[in-house]
Amino acid sequence: MRFYKISIMLLLCDNVGAALADDDGAVLPYRPSVSSPAQLPQEGQLEFELGGLASKSGDTRRDSLPYLFKLAFNPQWGLLFGGEAYVSSREDGGSRARGLGDSSLVLKRAFLVDDATAFGLEFGAKLPTAKDSIGSGSADYSINNIFSKDMGKLHMDLNLNVTKLGGVDAGTSSLQTGLSSSFSLPIAEQWGTNFEWSGTRRNGAASTAQLLGAFTYSPSKRMTIDFGVVRGLNSASPDWSLFTGIVVPVAKLW
Repeated sequence: MRFYKISIMLLLCDNVGAALADDDGAVLPYRPSVSSPAQLPQEGQLEFELGGLASKSGDTRRDSLPYLFKLAFNPQWGLLFGGEAYVSSREDGGSRARGLGDSSLVLKRAFLVDDATAFGLEFGAKLPTAKDSIGSGSADYSINNIFSKDMGKLHMDLNLNVTKLGGVDAGTSSLQTGLSSSFSLPIAEQWGTNFEWSGTRRNGAASTAQLLGAFTYSPSKRMTIDFGVVRGLNSASPDWSLFTGIVVPVAKLW
């Protein structure tokens, strides 16, 4: 997938957001990190995230367009719906698989302690909307525990989750645990940076671990653009990934 095509799509999203969103509606980006913040977006504001992701793992290359819709019913409860709008995967010398990726539905509960501290719970389900050559072909269910904290200008998100996998190889556990820690920091008026470590563990299967580094650019409080790289730390993780994305509000529903 060519990144210039993705850039055009991101510009189109910006135009939609500018046309439909309330001028005072600041966005709360969840991307680009694996970690989710405990907090929810503004109540009644539908937010849209779209990105481009290109990754390489051995001889396999995979390109995708991840997306996410976010809507908070109030400061405590919200709903997330996302997935991959398009996936293209191939191995060197092998056939290419293209199509819609799997989808996800998440119910989120935020526990706001004060302006700087929050806890969160996410109850999620992965829906097997992709064909078997792209997705797992089975539904997964997960619970994600979140702790978010502002320490001066530095923002931290810690996630600990458990996923019940629907499709696993013989001799491997269907329960997978995941841990991630993300730190973001503004470095200029409109620029910020994000660093994250994340990994997964499952009995009978190799554990994964990766590092993410990203920059963010917010020309206004209604839009944030990100770009960065992910580096796998062991053989069970993708060798590397490049990504870019955008977050905009698309409608003020109430």
